[in-house]
Amino acid sequence: MLNIGIVCYPTFGGSGVVATELGKALAMEGHKVHFISYSQPARLDFFSENLFYHEVSVSKYPLFEYPPYETALASKLVDIALFENLDILHVHYAIPHASAAIMAKQILATRGKSIAVVTTLHGTDITLVGKDATYEPVVSYSIDQSDAVTAVSKSLQEQTYESFQISKEVQVIPNFIDFNRFSKKPKEHFKKAIAPFGERILVHTSNFRKVKRVDDVVRVFKLVQDKIPAKLLLIGDGPERMNIEKLCRDLEICERVLFLGKQEMVEEILSVGDLFVMPSESESFGLAALEAMACQVPVISTNTGGIPELNVHGLTGFNSNVGDVEDMAANALRILEDDDRLAEFKANALLRAHEFEIENILPKYEAVYRSVLKEAQV
Repeated sequence: MLNIGIVCYPTFGGSGVVATELGKALAMEGHKVHFISYSQPARLDFFSENLFYHEVSVSKYPLFEYPPYETALASKLVDIALFENLDILHVHYAIPHASAAIMAKQILATRGKSIAVVTTLHGTDITLVGKDATYEPVVSYSIDQSDAVTAVSKSLQEQTYESFQISKEVQVIPNFIDFNRFSKKPKEHFKKAIAPFGERILVHTSNFRKVKRVDDVVRVFKLVQDKIPAKLLLIGDGPERMNIEKLCRDLEICERVLFLGKQEMVEEILSVGDLFVMPSESESFGLAALEAMACQVPVISTNTGGIPELNVHGLTGFNSNVGDVEDMAANALRILEDDDRLAEFKANALLRAHEFEIENILPKYEAVYRSVLKEAQV
């Protein structure tokens, strides 16, 4: 069994969720897993004898305008790698985790300790931040110096090759779902409380950033509820929340929209939904959509990034061009207006989600780990 250090952001965002769920699954398989971050990951909600958490603390000095987190992280990685005798550092998100891991690897080499670095790219670390000229050289170097690099979709793999001058092969390992968690039967009393007259329930979950286009969710819902009785559940919070609340007031639909804020048990809410709406401007994979599909909720989404690799047009939902609110609303109504069609799409969504069960994806990561360790021994 392996001794693995996982570095991730501890937030509700996709990269942090995937990293945490992967670590928990690896621990269940008998590997020792050490999470290393500035706070405990949101999904790290249980502990076992194989699961550990190490906090990165950053000292504040008047000399520094910004705390040097990357340096503190690299130092922490060196300390944990030596003390816990780690075999692998698996870092999620290129900035600053990959560069910190490469720095740690080089320091460890001077102390007689070898370690493999696996970098997983998740999206905006490549499509947005990484392409910034300020960071590009460091990101390119960190990718090339990693022992293995994975991306969560073919779309992200292609964007990485296009955006960076790298020689390293980028393997595609998609995101996954744990059906022990996301296989909830809807709680009828909860559904009845939200939709007492049998209204269709639309759901959206995100961090309410502009790239998620939550205003399009609201506009799609307005067109839908003009035709059929419906409710909208908005899960999450972020910088656009105030603007979205104002839009709901302007459209006079506040009584039909529920702002639920950040929720740890998101599966309980998804399970009562009839349709998930994801009109994002950019998505490397669409983990939130996969979680909805695992709860038997079909998806209305855009056709950008890796979403079409997950949401099969006309089978598990529909894909539209970014910003095409009318088409998204028409597709939503096509599903929601017919009970039999809705049941068919729900069944298809669940079947598709089963293709991404963690039991199918975990061996792919374990194969990467074995490969890099074997190469290190050659």
